[in-house]
Amino acid sequence: MSLPRNLVGLAEAMRTHGLEVGSTETTTAAQAIEVLGLDDRRTLREALAATMVRSADGRPVFDQLFDLWFPSAPGARTTDLADADVDALREELTRALADADERRMDEIAAATLELLGRVSPDDESRGWSSAQAVDALAPQRLIAPAQELGRGNGDEQGEGQGSGSGGFTDRIDRDELRSRVAEFRQRVESEARRRNTAVRPKERIARYGVDGPADQRDFLAMSSKDLDAMKRELDPLARKLEAKLSRRRRAHRGGIDVRRTLRTAMATGGVPLDPVYEQRKRHRPDIVLIADMSGSVGGFSGFTMLLMQAMQNQFRHVKMLGFVSSAADITHVVKDAPPGVSLTSWALSQAALTARGRSSSYGTAFADVLAEHGDAIGHRTTVLVLGDGRTNYADPGVDALREIGRKSRTTVWLNPERSSSWGTGDSAADDYARVITMHECRNVAQLRLFVERHLV
Repeated sequence: MSLPRNLVGLAEAMRTHGLEVGSTETTTAAQAIEVLGLDDRRTLREALAATMVRSADGRPVFDQLFDLWFPSAPGARTTDLADADVDALREELTRALADADERRMDEIAAATLELLGRVSPDDESRGWSSAQAVDALAPQRLIAPAQELGRGNGDEQGEGQGSGSGGFTDRIDRDELRSRVAEFRQRVESEARRRNTAVRPKERIARYGVDGPADQRDFLAMSSKDLDAMKRELDPLARKLEAKLSRRRRAHRGGIDVRRTLRTAMATGGVPLDPVYEQRKRHRPDIVLIADMSGSVGGFSGFTMLLMQAMQNQFRHVKMLGFVSSAADITHVVKDAPPGVSLTSWALSQAALTARGRSSSYGTAFADVLAEHGDAIGHRTTVLVLGDGRTNYADPGVDALREIGRKSRTTVWLNPERSSSWGTGDSAADDYARVITMHECRNVAQLRLFVERHLV
């Protein structure tokens, strides 16, 4: 494939992963290549990143796609580790981690994939698996030996990352080594993508083998580790949303005040040159969340509740009602939840939320909300329902939901499933959507957009 096609293919792949890359960025990237040439691949990577990536969030995606459209030389690399076994690779990696030798880690990554990453030993066309190679090598087990080796090197040389002996210095060393192990994993993944381009179409690898931006990954596809990592971004996200909502509230004007406009126009002979606008009353709504805490939906509900808790200054009052088969007030639990806690695991162990079983029951939950928490819903209240609407073929409680909508200022449903799945199987989403407004909210980007547009 020619260089222009590679560049256009890279831009198209970036767009499929949600990155904004237009003709201007692509043209600028081509000009950068013309100036810098292709001799230094690292320089080429940084030049294209500078011209095509608009935010830091898109850089990890770009790096993965760059390895596909601008790979290094195809085939296996020639190193002195060609005949090394697993124990030898671990010994070499321990030394490279202790010395922070990036070049050696590249060579070890290539050798690791060649030795341990082949999907089928008898069929090279099956490609390579970085996960298989890393699991077999288990580099995380080398952190302690590498720390000991680094400390020994520091004693011999009188300096280095291991020269300190205090507990604080040890923790710093371990954190640095964990980061190097994570970088080594990325090197193996990059090597696997490079090798797989020889046996599989790069477009297919880009579609299925590249992780998109974190804010565009589906809540329902995230592991607990992914969700924990996402929760660490809550505070920056909440601050950005609060600032944006505050600016919108200050800037939003009411309609034209006809009487005051005409009075002001008397100074210009009755010509209304300077219209006077009504002062819009600042409105901070009450927020009531009704959240399904069961199964994979619980991760989405928990993240959304934590975000609303972090943004509570934008609302007059925030009340959180969780449910599995029965509903209960969990506001204080969410407020006091320590970082990394799994609200889903907690919910499934609470009798107040599972009084009628451990499967979702929307009908009984909506009935509980009306009977026990109906006084929290009024003309100032915005109700957010969080869940996939899958009722396990039980009573969906549409009439109860309609009553909740009637009592509130507005009621909106955020559904983490694709809209094409609504109404399939045991989903009553289509029935609910006829009663209140339902929004697809599969990832953080869609959740952020909803907050910006509707919670004002």
